[in-house]
Amino acid sequence: MFRLTAAAVTALSLALPAAAQQMDEAAMRALILETIRTNPEIVMEAIEILQTRENEAQALAAAQALEAQKGALHNDPNAPVMGNPDGDVTIVEFFDYNCGYCRRVFPSVKELIAGDDNIRVVMREWPILGEESVFAARAALASRKQGKYAEFHDALMANEGRASQANVLSIADDLGMDITQLQADMAGPEVDAHIATSRQLTQALGLNGTPAFVFGDQLVPGAIELNQMQQLIEQLRS
Repeated sequence: MFRLTAAAVTALSLALPAAAQQMDEAAMRALILETIRTNPEIVMEAIEILQTRENEAQALAAAQALEAQKGALHNDPNAPVMGNPDGDVTIVEFFDYNCGYCRRVFPSVKELIAGDDNIRVVMREWPILGEESVFAARAALASRKQGKYAEFHDALMANEGRASQANVLSIADDLGMDITQLQADMAGPEVDAHIATSRQLTQALGLNGTPAFVFGDQLVPGAIELNQMQQLIEQLRS
């Protein structure tokens, strides 16, 4: 049985003549049902109105969340930074080492940094794909104590197959890291704090998957191409 919700009544009423606004709800529903019978295309118009309103509301909520979280996103001293620490454009990347899309976008991020010496990329470890991802993120964050974060991050992203405890430690060993120190540092409070902050930020921003980027005041989910990144940077600088 067809039922009209309050939202549908409101949306459909917008597609009707202004005189319809003066009717009571029962008369409005009767008019709408009769209008649907004779002009079924009006339903699609109402759906488009609702979708537009929903999109506008989501965009506003995202913009407000980004503004509220700007300090934590851009200036967290507990977040690793790639590229130029004093760059004129800041990009924030949320990623997981076991995310295939994160690995796919990794070369583009590398090329972006290599081709523009005024880019600052804040790295947000967000392990959401199981305990192996958590282990890899903790190891990467702990590698900062040995000055190996950038090398370790690159090696983990370039690694073929799933990041597991065994191959994460093997990669660390290949990079000449002290494995005993690394494992001890993985339990450090700064590691816990970084991951907790990533979770808080993603909840505030409404993110539900990796990778996800923030370019200035714009949230960009998904594995975007290098040319899209460059266009977004040009917009920020214009």
